[in-house]
Amino acid sequence: MKVDFHFHLEEGPYSMPWLEKTAQALMPHNIHSDAGTLETMTTLVHELEQRVEEGCFSERWISRYLEQGQKEGIQQFGVVDHLYRFKEFKSYYEKHILLDNTMLGQMQRQWLDRVCVYSIEDYIEGVQNAKKFYGQLSMGIEADYFEYGEEELREILSKYPFDYVIGSVHFLDGWGFDNPDSQQNFYNYNLNDLYAKHYSTVIKAAGSQMFQFIAHLDNLKVFKVRPPERELLHWYNEVAMALATNDLATEINTGLAYRYPVKEMCPSPNFLRVLHKHGVPITLSSDAHFPQDIGTQLDEAIMMAKCIGYEEIVYFKNKTRHTLPL
Repeated sequence: MKVDFHFHLEEGPYSMPWLEKTAQALMPHNIHSDAGTLETMTTLVHELEQRVEEGCFSERWISRYLEQGQKEGIQQFGVVDHLYRFKEFKSYYEKHILLDNTMLGQMQRQWLDRVCVYSIEDYIEGVQNAKKFYGQLSMGIEADYFEYGEEELREILSKYPFDYVIGSVHFLDGWGFDNPDSQQNFYNYNLNDLYAKHYSTVIKAAGSQMFQFIAHLDNLKVFKVRPPERELLHWYNEVAMALATNDLATEINTGLAYRYPVKEMCPSPNFLRVLHKHGVPITLSSDAHFPQDIGTQLDEAIMMAKCIGYEEIVYFKNKTRHTLPL
């Protein structure tokens, strides 16, 4: 069986690459004539205008993911969006990420202003409408964990009818470490200290009891800047024990393998072996941000999981974990 329980309907900033990827998503379904004709481009421009006007939470856009996913053999879907995409929660991020007058702070302020453009109500309404027609769809949210933001985050999450909540760590000392524009900041740290900080934060997220699973456990490796893996094995054990103790799942996330320089899934095979040893359940995630990417490399993820010894995967409905055979 195959599931995809971590894919996004859109992500800013709104750049030319975003426009190109959106156009690519529209072409296979709607453009049937020669791709080099004026007629084709006129039709595509119309489709892009409609897509931008409707936004990313329309049934039409969500259906593209689900129809493509079904072609990939996916039986259960879990859509999420980042909490920072919604204006209601902008103040949460303003309290916890670096937004000062430094070069990094100014860059992150510009990034936050450009991606935080929707209301959470738009997302909930759009996905709930889609769920009426696609019963195999669950609605989640990906929420950034900050050590001193637990009380506020718990209050935020309690107000909305999510089927599941993914906990994630994208920021350390207020720095969004997976942003390509800030990757030079890695060289301001001792790597062992940086990874210790990352995994300590992941462990605290696991202990907060706010999440159904923790995302991409080792995404700090995103730009191939990491210590030798043998130096991280004790952290793998610590994280796995924290997940097992708190009855939490994690994911095999293929996004880093096909979208980022590291070209490796999260977690690494060695990390996944440790998780399996501790009995940590897994789900599968493509971390797609466009319809054409849903399900990418999930077959490879399934193969890795089976080789390590996993026999089942999990998915979520109404905060309840369900299992399927691999």
